[in-house]
Amino acid sequence: MNWNNIAFDWNQVRAFLAAAEEGSLSAAARALQQTQPTLSRQVTGLEQSLGVTLFERGHRKLRLTSAGLELLEHVQTMAEAANRISRVASGQSQAVEGNVCITATEMLATYYLPPMLRKLREQAPGILVEVVASDQIRDLLQREADIAIRHTQPTQPDLIARRIGSLRARIYAARRLLDEVGTPRSFDDLADQDFVGIDDTEALITGLAEQGLRLRPEQFRTRTASGNCMLQLIREGLGLGFLPMDTGALFDDLVCVLPDLFDLEIPVWLVAHRELHTSRRVRVVYDLLAQELKNLTETTSQNAD
Repeated sequence: MNWNNIAFDWNQVRAFLAAAEEGSLSAAARALQQTQPTLSRQVTGLEQSLGVTLFERGHRKLRLTSAGLELLEHVQTMAEAANRISRVASGQSQAVEGNVCITATEMLATYYLPPMLRKLREQAPGILVEVVASDQIRDLLQREADIAIRHTQPTQPDLIARRIGSLRARIYAARRLLDEVGTPRSFDDLADQDFVGIDDTEALITGLAEQGLRLRPEQFRTRTASGNCMLQLIREGLGLGFLPMDTGALFDDLVCVLPDLFDLEIPVWLVAHRELHTSRRVRVVYDLLAQELKNLTETTSQNAD
């Protein structure tokens, strides 16, 4: 190893990578929680230490020079290695204390996760939990979360995924809506009804067709990317919608429609990074969630039968 050739500052490299990926110095400074002048000095310092120009000046949006483009590939590899080092270091911690970040859909995080975390507090009071309630899939490889509860199987090879079971989705409508349009008795009765849609309504329509329920895109007159918002839109009577049956049963103003005809499985996957899976604190949280989710899905299955 020629140590004399490794003369640059990692903070400068990090500033360059952020500027290249964010597209501007101001955006990079926000991402790294720095001031723009500080980040600009770091990029300039890297250029001086390497003796090359990395960005073309005079443009509103940063443009990489040929040298910058060549360096970017190597810097991205360095950043991935730095992330792996961080994950390994976290995984070696054996103390049942510290931070664990859990990400789950808004509905799971709101209606299912809190009682599970109460049990975790009783068993491991030293663990500090951050809950990321989001219907967008978080990247565990980039450390956006330690553990994820998902409804789809992850494909990344560095993740450990365990299918716990399934929740069951049913069609729900507000009582006020059914008082206006009547209670559907068959799928044909849904042909002219309004529905509340999700962000990817086309995929939803395709999945429903596989269940024998054929709906048209124009029936989804209200759409949202938020699970909790969807729930409230259904309660307001803006359309019928699809909810986990345990969630829908929590509200007296909702009625389960056609329960004998429509019963959709929602897979529940518990996911962690392979290296973090060896961390004692993450393992404690992972195992508790696995057991609690197993109990939940088994109860849901029994109630659906």
